Amino acid sequence: MKGSKANLSTLAEKCKTIIVSNWKGYLNTIKPEDKARSFATSSHIIHTSKVKYVMRRGKPYLWVPESEPHNVNIMFDERGSFSVAHPYPGPLAALLKSRGKVPNRVALTGEIIPVKEKRIEAVNKYVEEAIQSEMRAISETPYSVRSILSSSDHMYASRCESLKALVDGGSEKYVIYKFVPSSCMFIDANGANREIDLKVLELSKADPLGAWSTNLVDGINKDESRRRALILFCLYYLDINARDAYMVSVDTKGFDLLGKVPSEEEAGDEYQWREFRFEFEEETKDVEAFCHQLVEMEQEVVNKFTDHTGL
Repeated sequence: MKGSKANLSTLAEKCKTIIVSNWKGYLNTIKPEDKARSFATSSHIIHTSKVKYVMRRGKPYLWVPESEPHNVNIMFDERGSFSVAHPYPGPLAALLKSRGKVPNRVALTGEIIPVKEKRIEAVNKYVEEAIQSEMRAISETPYSVRSILSSSDHMYASRCESLKALVDGGSEKYVIYKFVPSSCMFIDANGANREIDLKVLELSKADPLGAWSTNLVDGINKDESRRRALILFCLYYLDINARDAYMVSVDTKGFDLLGKVPSEEEAGDEYQWREFRFEFEEETKDVEAFCHQLVEMEQEVVNKFTDHTGL
C-alpha cells in the first residue's frame, strides 16, 4: 500500500463494510441538565445505549425505544455520536474477548434528526423491502452457499427478526431518527484511530461480502466438518499443527483464521491462539465465488489428509 490516500481509501472501505455488516450500534447523547458542559471531555454526562439501525442512502437510520432517555436528550441537543463494531457471531465473540481482542470499530459524530411523520411509512417500507431482498437473495443462492449458511440459521433469523420487529408494531414502540455524520473515525483492535474524510467514505464501497460476513463466519464455525477443514488449512498451507481453529472474517480477497497452535514462548501455556491470513490467488467477486473457492480448498486438504485423519 503506497501513500496516505490509498491508506485512507482502504480504511474508508473497512468502515463501510463494518457498517453494512451490522445492524446494532451504540448511540450516545447529551443529558439536558449538563448541556452547558463539554461534550468532548465529560464522559459521565453522556447517556449510552445499544440501538438498532439500517443504512438508507448512505445514512444510518436509528430506531430508539420510546422509553429511552435519548428521546428527551435529543429534544434539547441534537448532537450525538454513534459507534458500530465489526460483528463477531456465536462462540467467536467470547473467545476473542478472553484474549483481550476487541473488534474494529467505526465512530461517527453528528446530528440526530427525527424522521418526520410523513416520512416514517416510507422508511418502514424500505426496511421491509430490505428484509425481503435479503431473504430472497439467500433463497436464490446455489448449494455451495446455502450449505454454509444453513448452519447459521439462528443468526440469520436473529438479524431478520430484529429488523422485522422494528416495523411489525410489536410491544416495543420506537422513535426513528436519521443520523447525519459530521465526522468519522476508524478505530482498530489496538485502540489506534484514524479520521476518515466523509467524502471519501461516501464514495467508497463496502466489500461485496460485507452483508454476508456474519452468516458466513457463523455458519463455518458452527459446522464441525468445516472447523476440521480449518485445522487442516493450518497444516497444509502453513505447516502448523493446530489443535483448533475458527473463521474470524471473510472478504473477497481471502479470510482471517484464528488457530490454536503450539506456543512460541518458553514459559506459559503449551498452545496459544494466533490469527492467520489466507489470501486467494484471484479475488472473488461475490459470495458464490467465495464459497466455491472455500469448498475447493476444503476438498484439496481433505483429499490430501484423508488417509491420515480418517475424514
